[in-house]
Amino acid sequence: MKKPVKASLALASALAILAGCTAAPAGSAQDPKASGENKPAPSNANELFIYTVYPAFYVKEEIWEKQIGQYLKKKFPDVTIKHVHWDNPGRQYKDLIAAGTIPDIIIDNARGNLQKEIMKNDLQYDMTELIKKYNFDTSKLNPAAFAQMKNVTPDGKIYGPPFQLSDFVLFYNKDIFDKFGVDYPKDGMTYDEIYELGKKLTRVEGEKTYKGYQQHPGLYMTYNQLSLSPLSLTEDKAELNTEGWKKLVDNLRRFYEIPANQFTSVDDFPKGTMAMSVHVSEKIIQWYEQNKNLNFDIASMPSFSDVPNTKAQPNMYSAYITKQSNKKDLAFQVISYLLSEEMQTELSKEGIISPLESKKVQEAFGKNLPQMQGKHTQSIFASKNAMPPAARANGLTYVDVPLHNVFSPLIFGESKDSVTALRMIEEQTTKGIQTAKAAK
Repeated sequence: MKKPVKASLALASALAILAGCTAAPAGSAQDPKASGENKPAPSNANELFIYTVYPAFYVKEEIWEKQIGQYLKKKFPDVTIKHVHWDNPGRQYKDLIAAGTIPDIIIDNARGNLQKEIMKNDLQYDMTELIKKYNFDTSKLNPAAFAQMKNVTPDGKIYGPPFQLSDFVLFYNKDIFDKFGVDYPKDGMTYDEIYELGKKLTRVEGEKTYKGYQQHPGLYMTYNQLSLSPLSLTEDKAELNTEGWKKLVDNLRRFYEIPANQFTSVDDFPKGTMAMSVHVSEKIIQWYEQNKNLNFDIASMPSFSDVPNTKAQPNMYSAYITKQSNKKDLAFQVISYLLSEEMQTELSKEGIISPLESKKVQEAFGKNLPQMQGKHTQSIFASKNAMPPAARANGLTYVDVPLHNVFSPLIFGESKDSVTALRMIEEQTTKGIQTAKAAK
């Protein structure tokens, strides 16, 4: 069956761009697997192929060049950096693998694609020895972000250090607070305190409805602040029908049981009738551009009273060296530079949250962005990330858990109680694990 002409052209274009990149075709004399060792190819010893999947904005080459490319050229003048971003069709993992153009470095979503793409395609490489060899100080990294990488396997292999973070914050519409005479939220507030604000600010005036509070249930569950794992750490099954998960669900569902505050979308905030919304910090720019008259600011994400000053688990992108790369030392030197205080300060100025525990880097946040001036951006750093769950035992099957379905459709659409909704998703996921195991 012939491929669509459009897809074929896109694939051909991608392969043309990738021609001459570092990795050799599988089975060739230069293929690390074929030779049993990673010897650099003499014809392209000073080329490095970097493949970005996330952050999504690197699809625009000018953004990549402004934020990363120009600095790598200055730091490594003798190295040719080739950059390609994921695209559909033509530049997906499967396309690069089929073409034998395996990247040296992959930058991708740590939670979403490490197991689903990198490990599934046997691209992962344990960087522990390189970290020791180059005396890379991992203690300077966000503890929760680094733990998330070490907790992928029970033996603590490090497949990629955190590179950029995308943290959740509380947005609030100052005009709505002023209209109803309510004090603005502050850093360090609990869900209980925010719930009381949400009740005061949810109003219906004629045909206009003011929603007090919105938070995306799926993201809330996935990056939960109670460090709960949806999969059993010791058995091949889901583990959602627990007191911890019930506490988590009940905490959020009460907000949507406030009359007139039913869930719609966190992205309705720029419309000007939503008092509070929890979303990622990048929305500071996006929402400003959508409504330049929006009078808003941010505070730290609300936390649980028994886990104070704790925001969501890290929502982050990591930098991976591939097993197939024959430039591992050079690749690690590039990653080390990307994680230097010098480089992370430049990224911070562009509104990118750094994994470095550096006051200098944090104080530089958003300095280059006029949309962030006057905003309380330091609230992003006012609380710590929740620690990720511990590693699961070796050999257990990984599947995506449809946590978003607990709320929609089960709670919002079918009015299920919390225990029933959690049990249904647990059963569905466990069946999915069994199906995945049978298919192996």
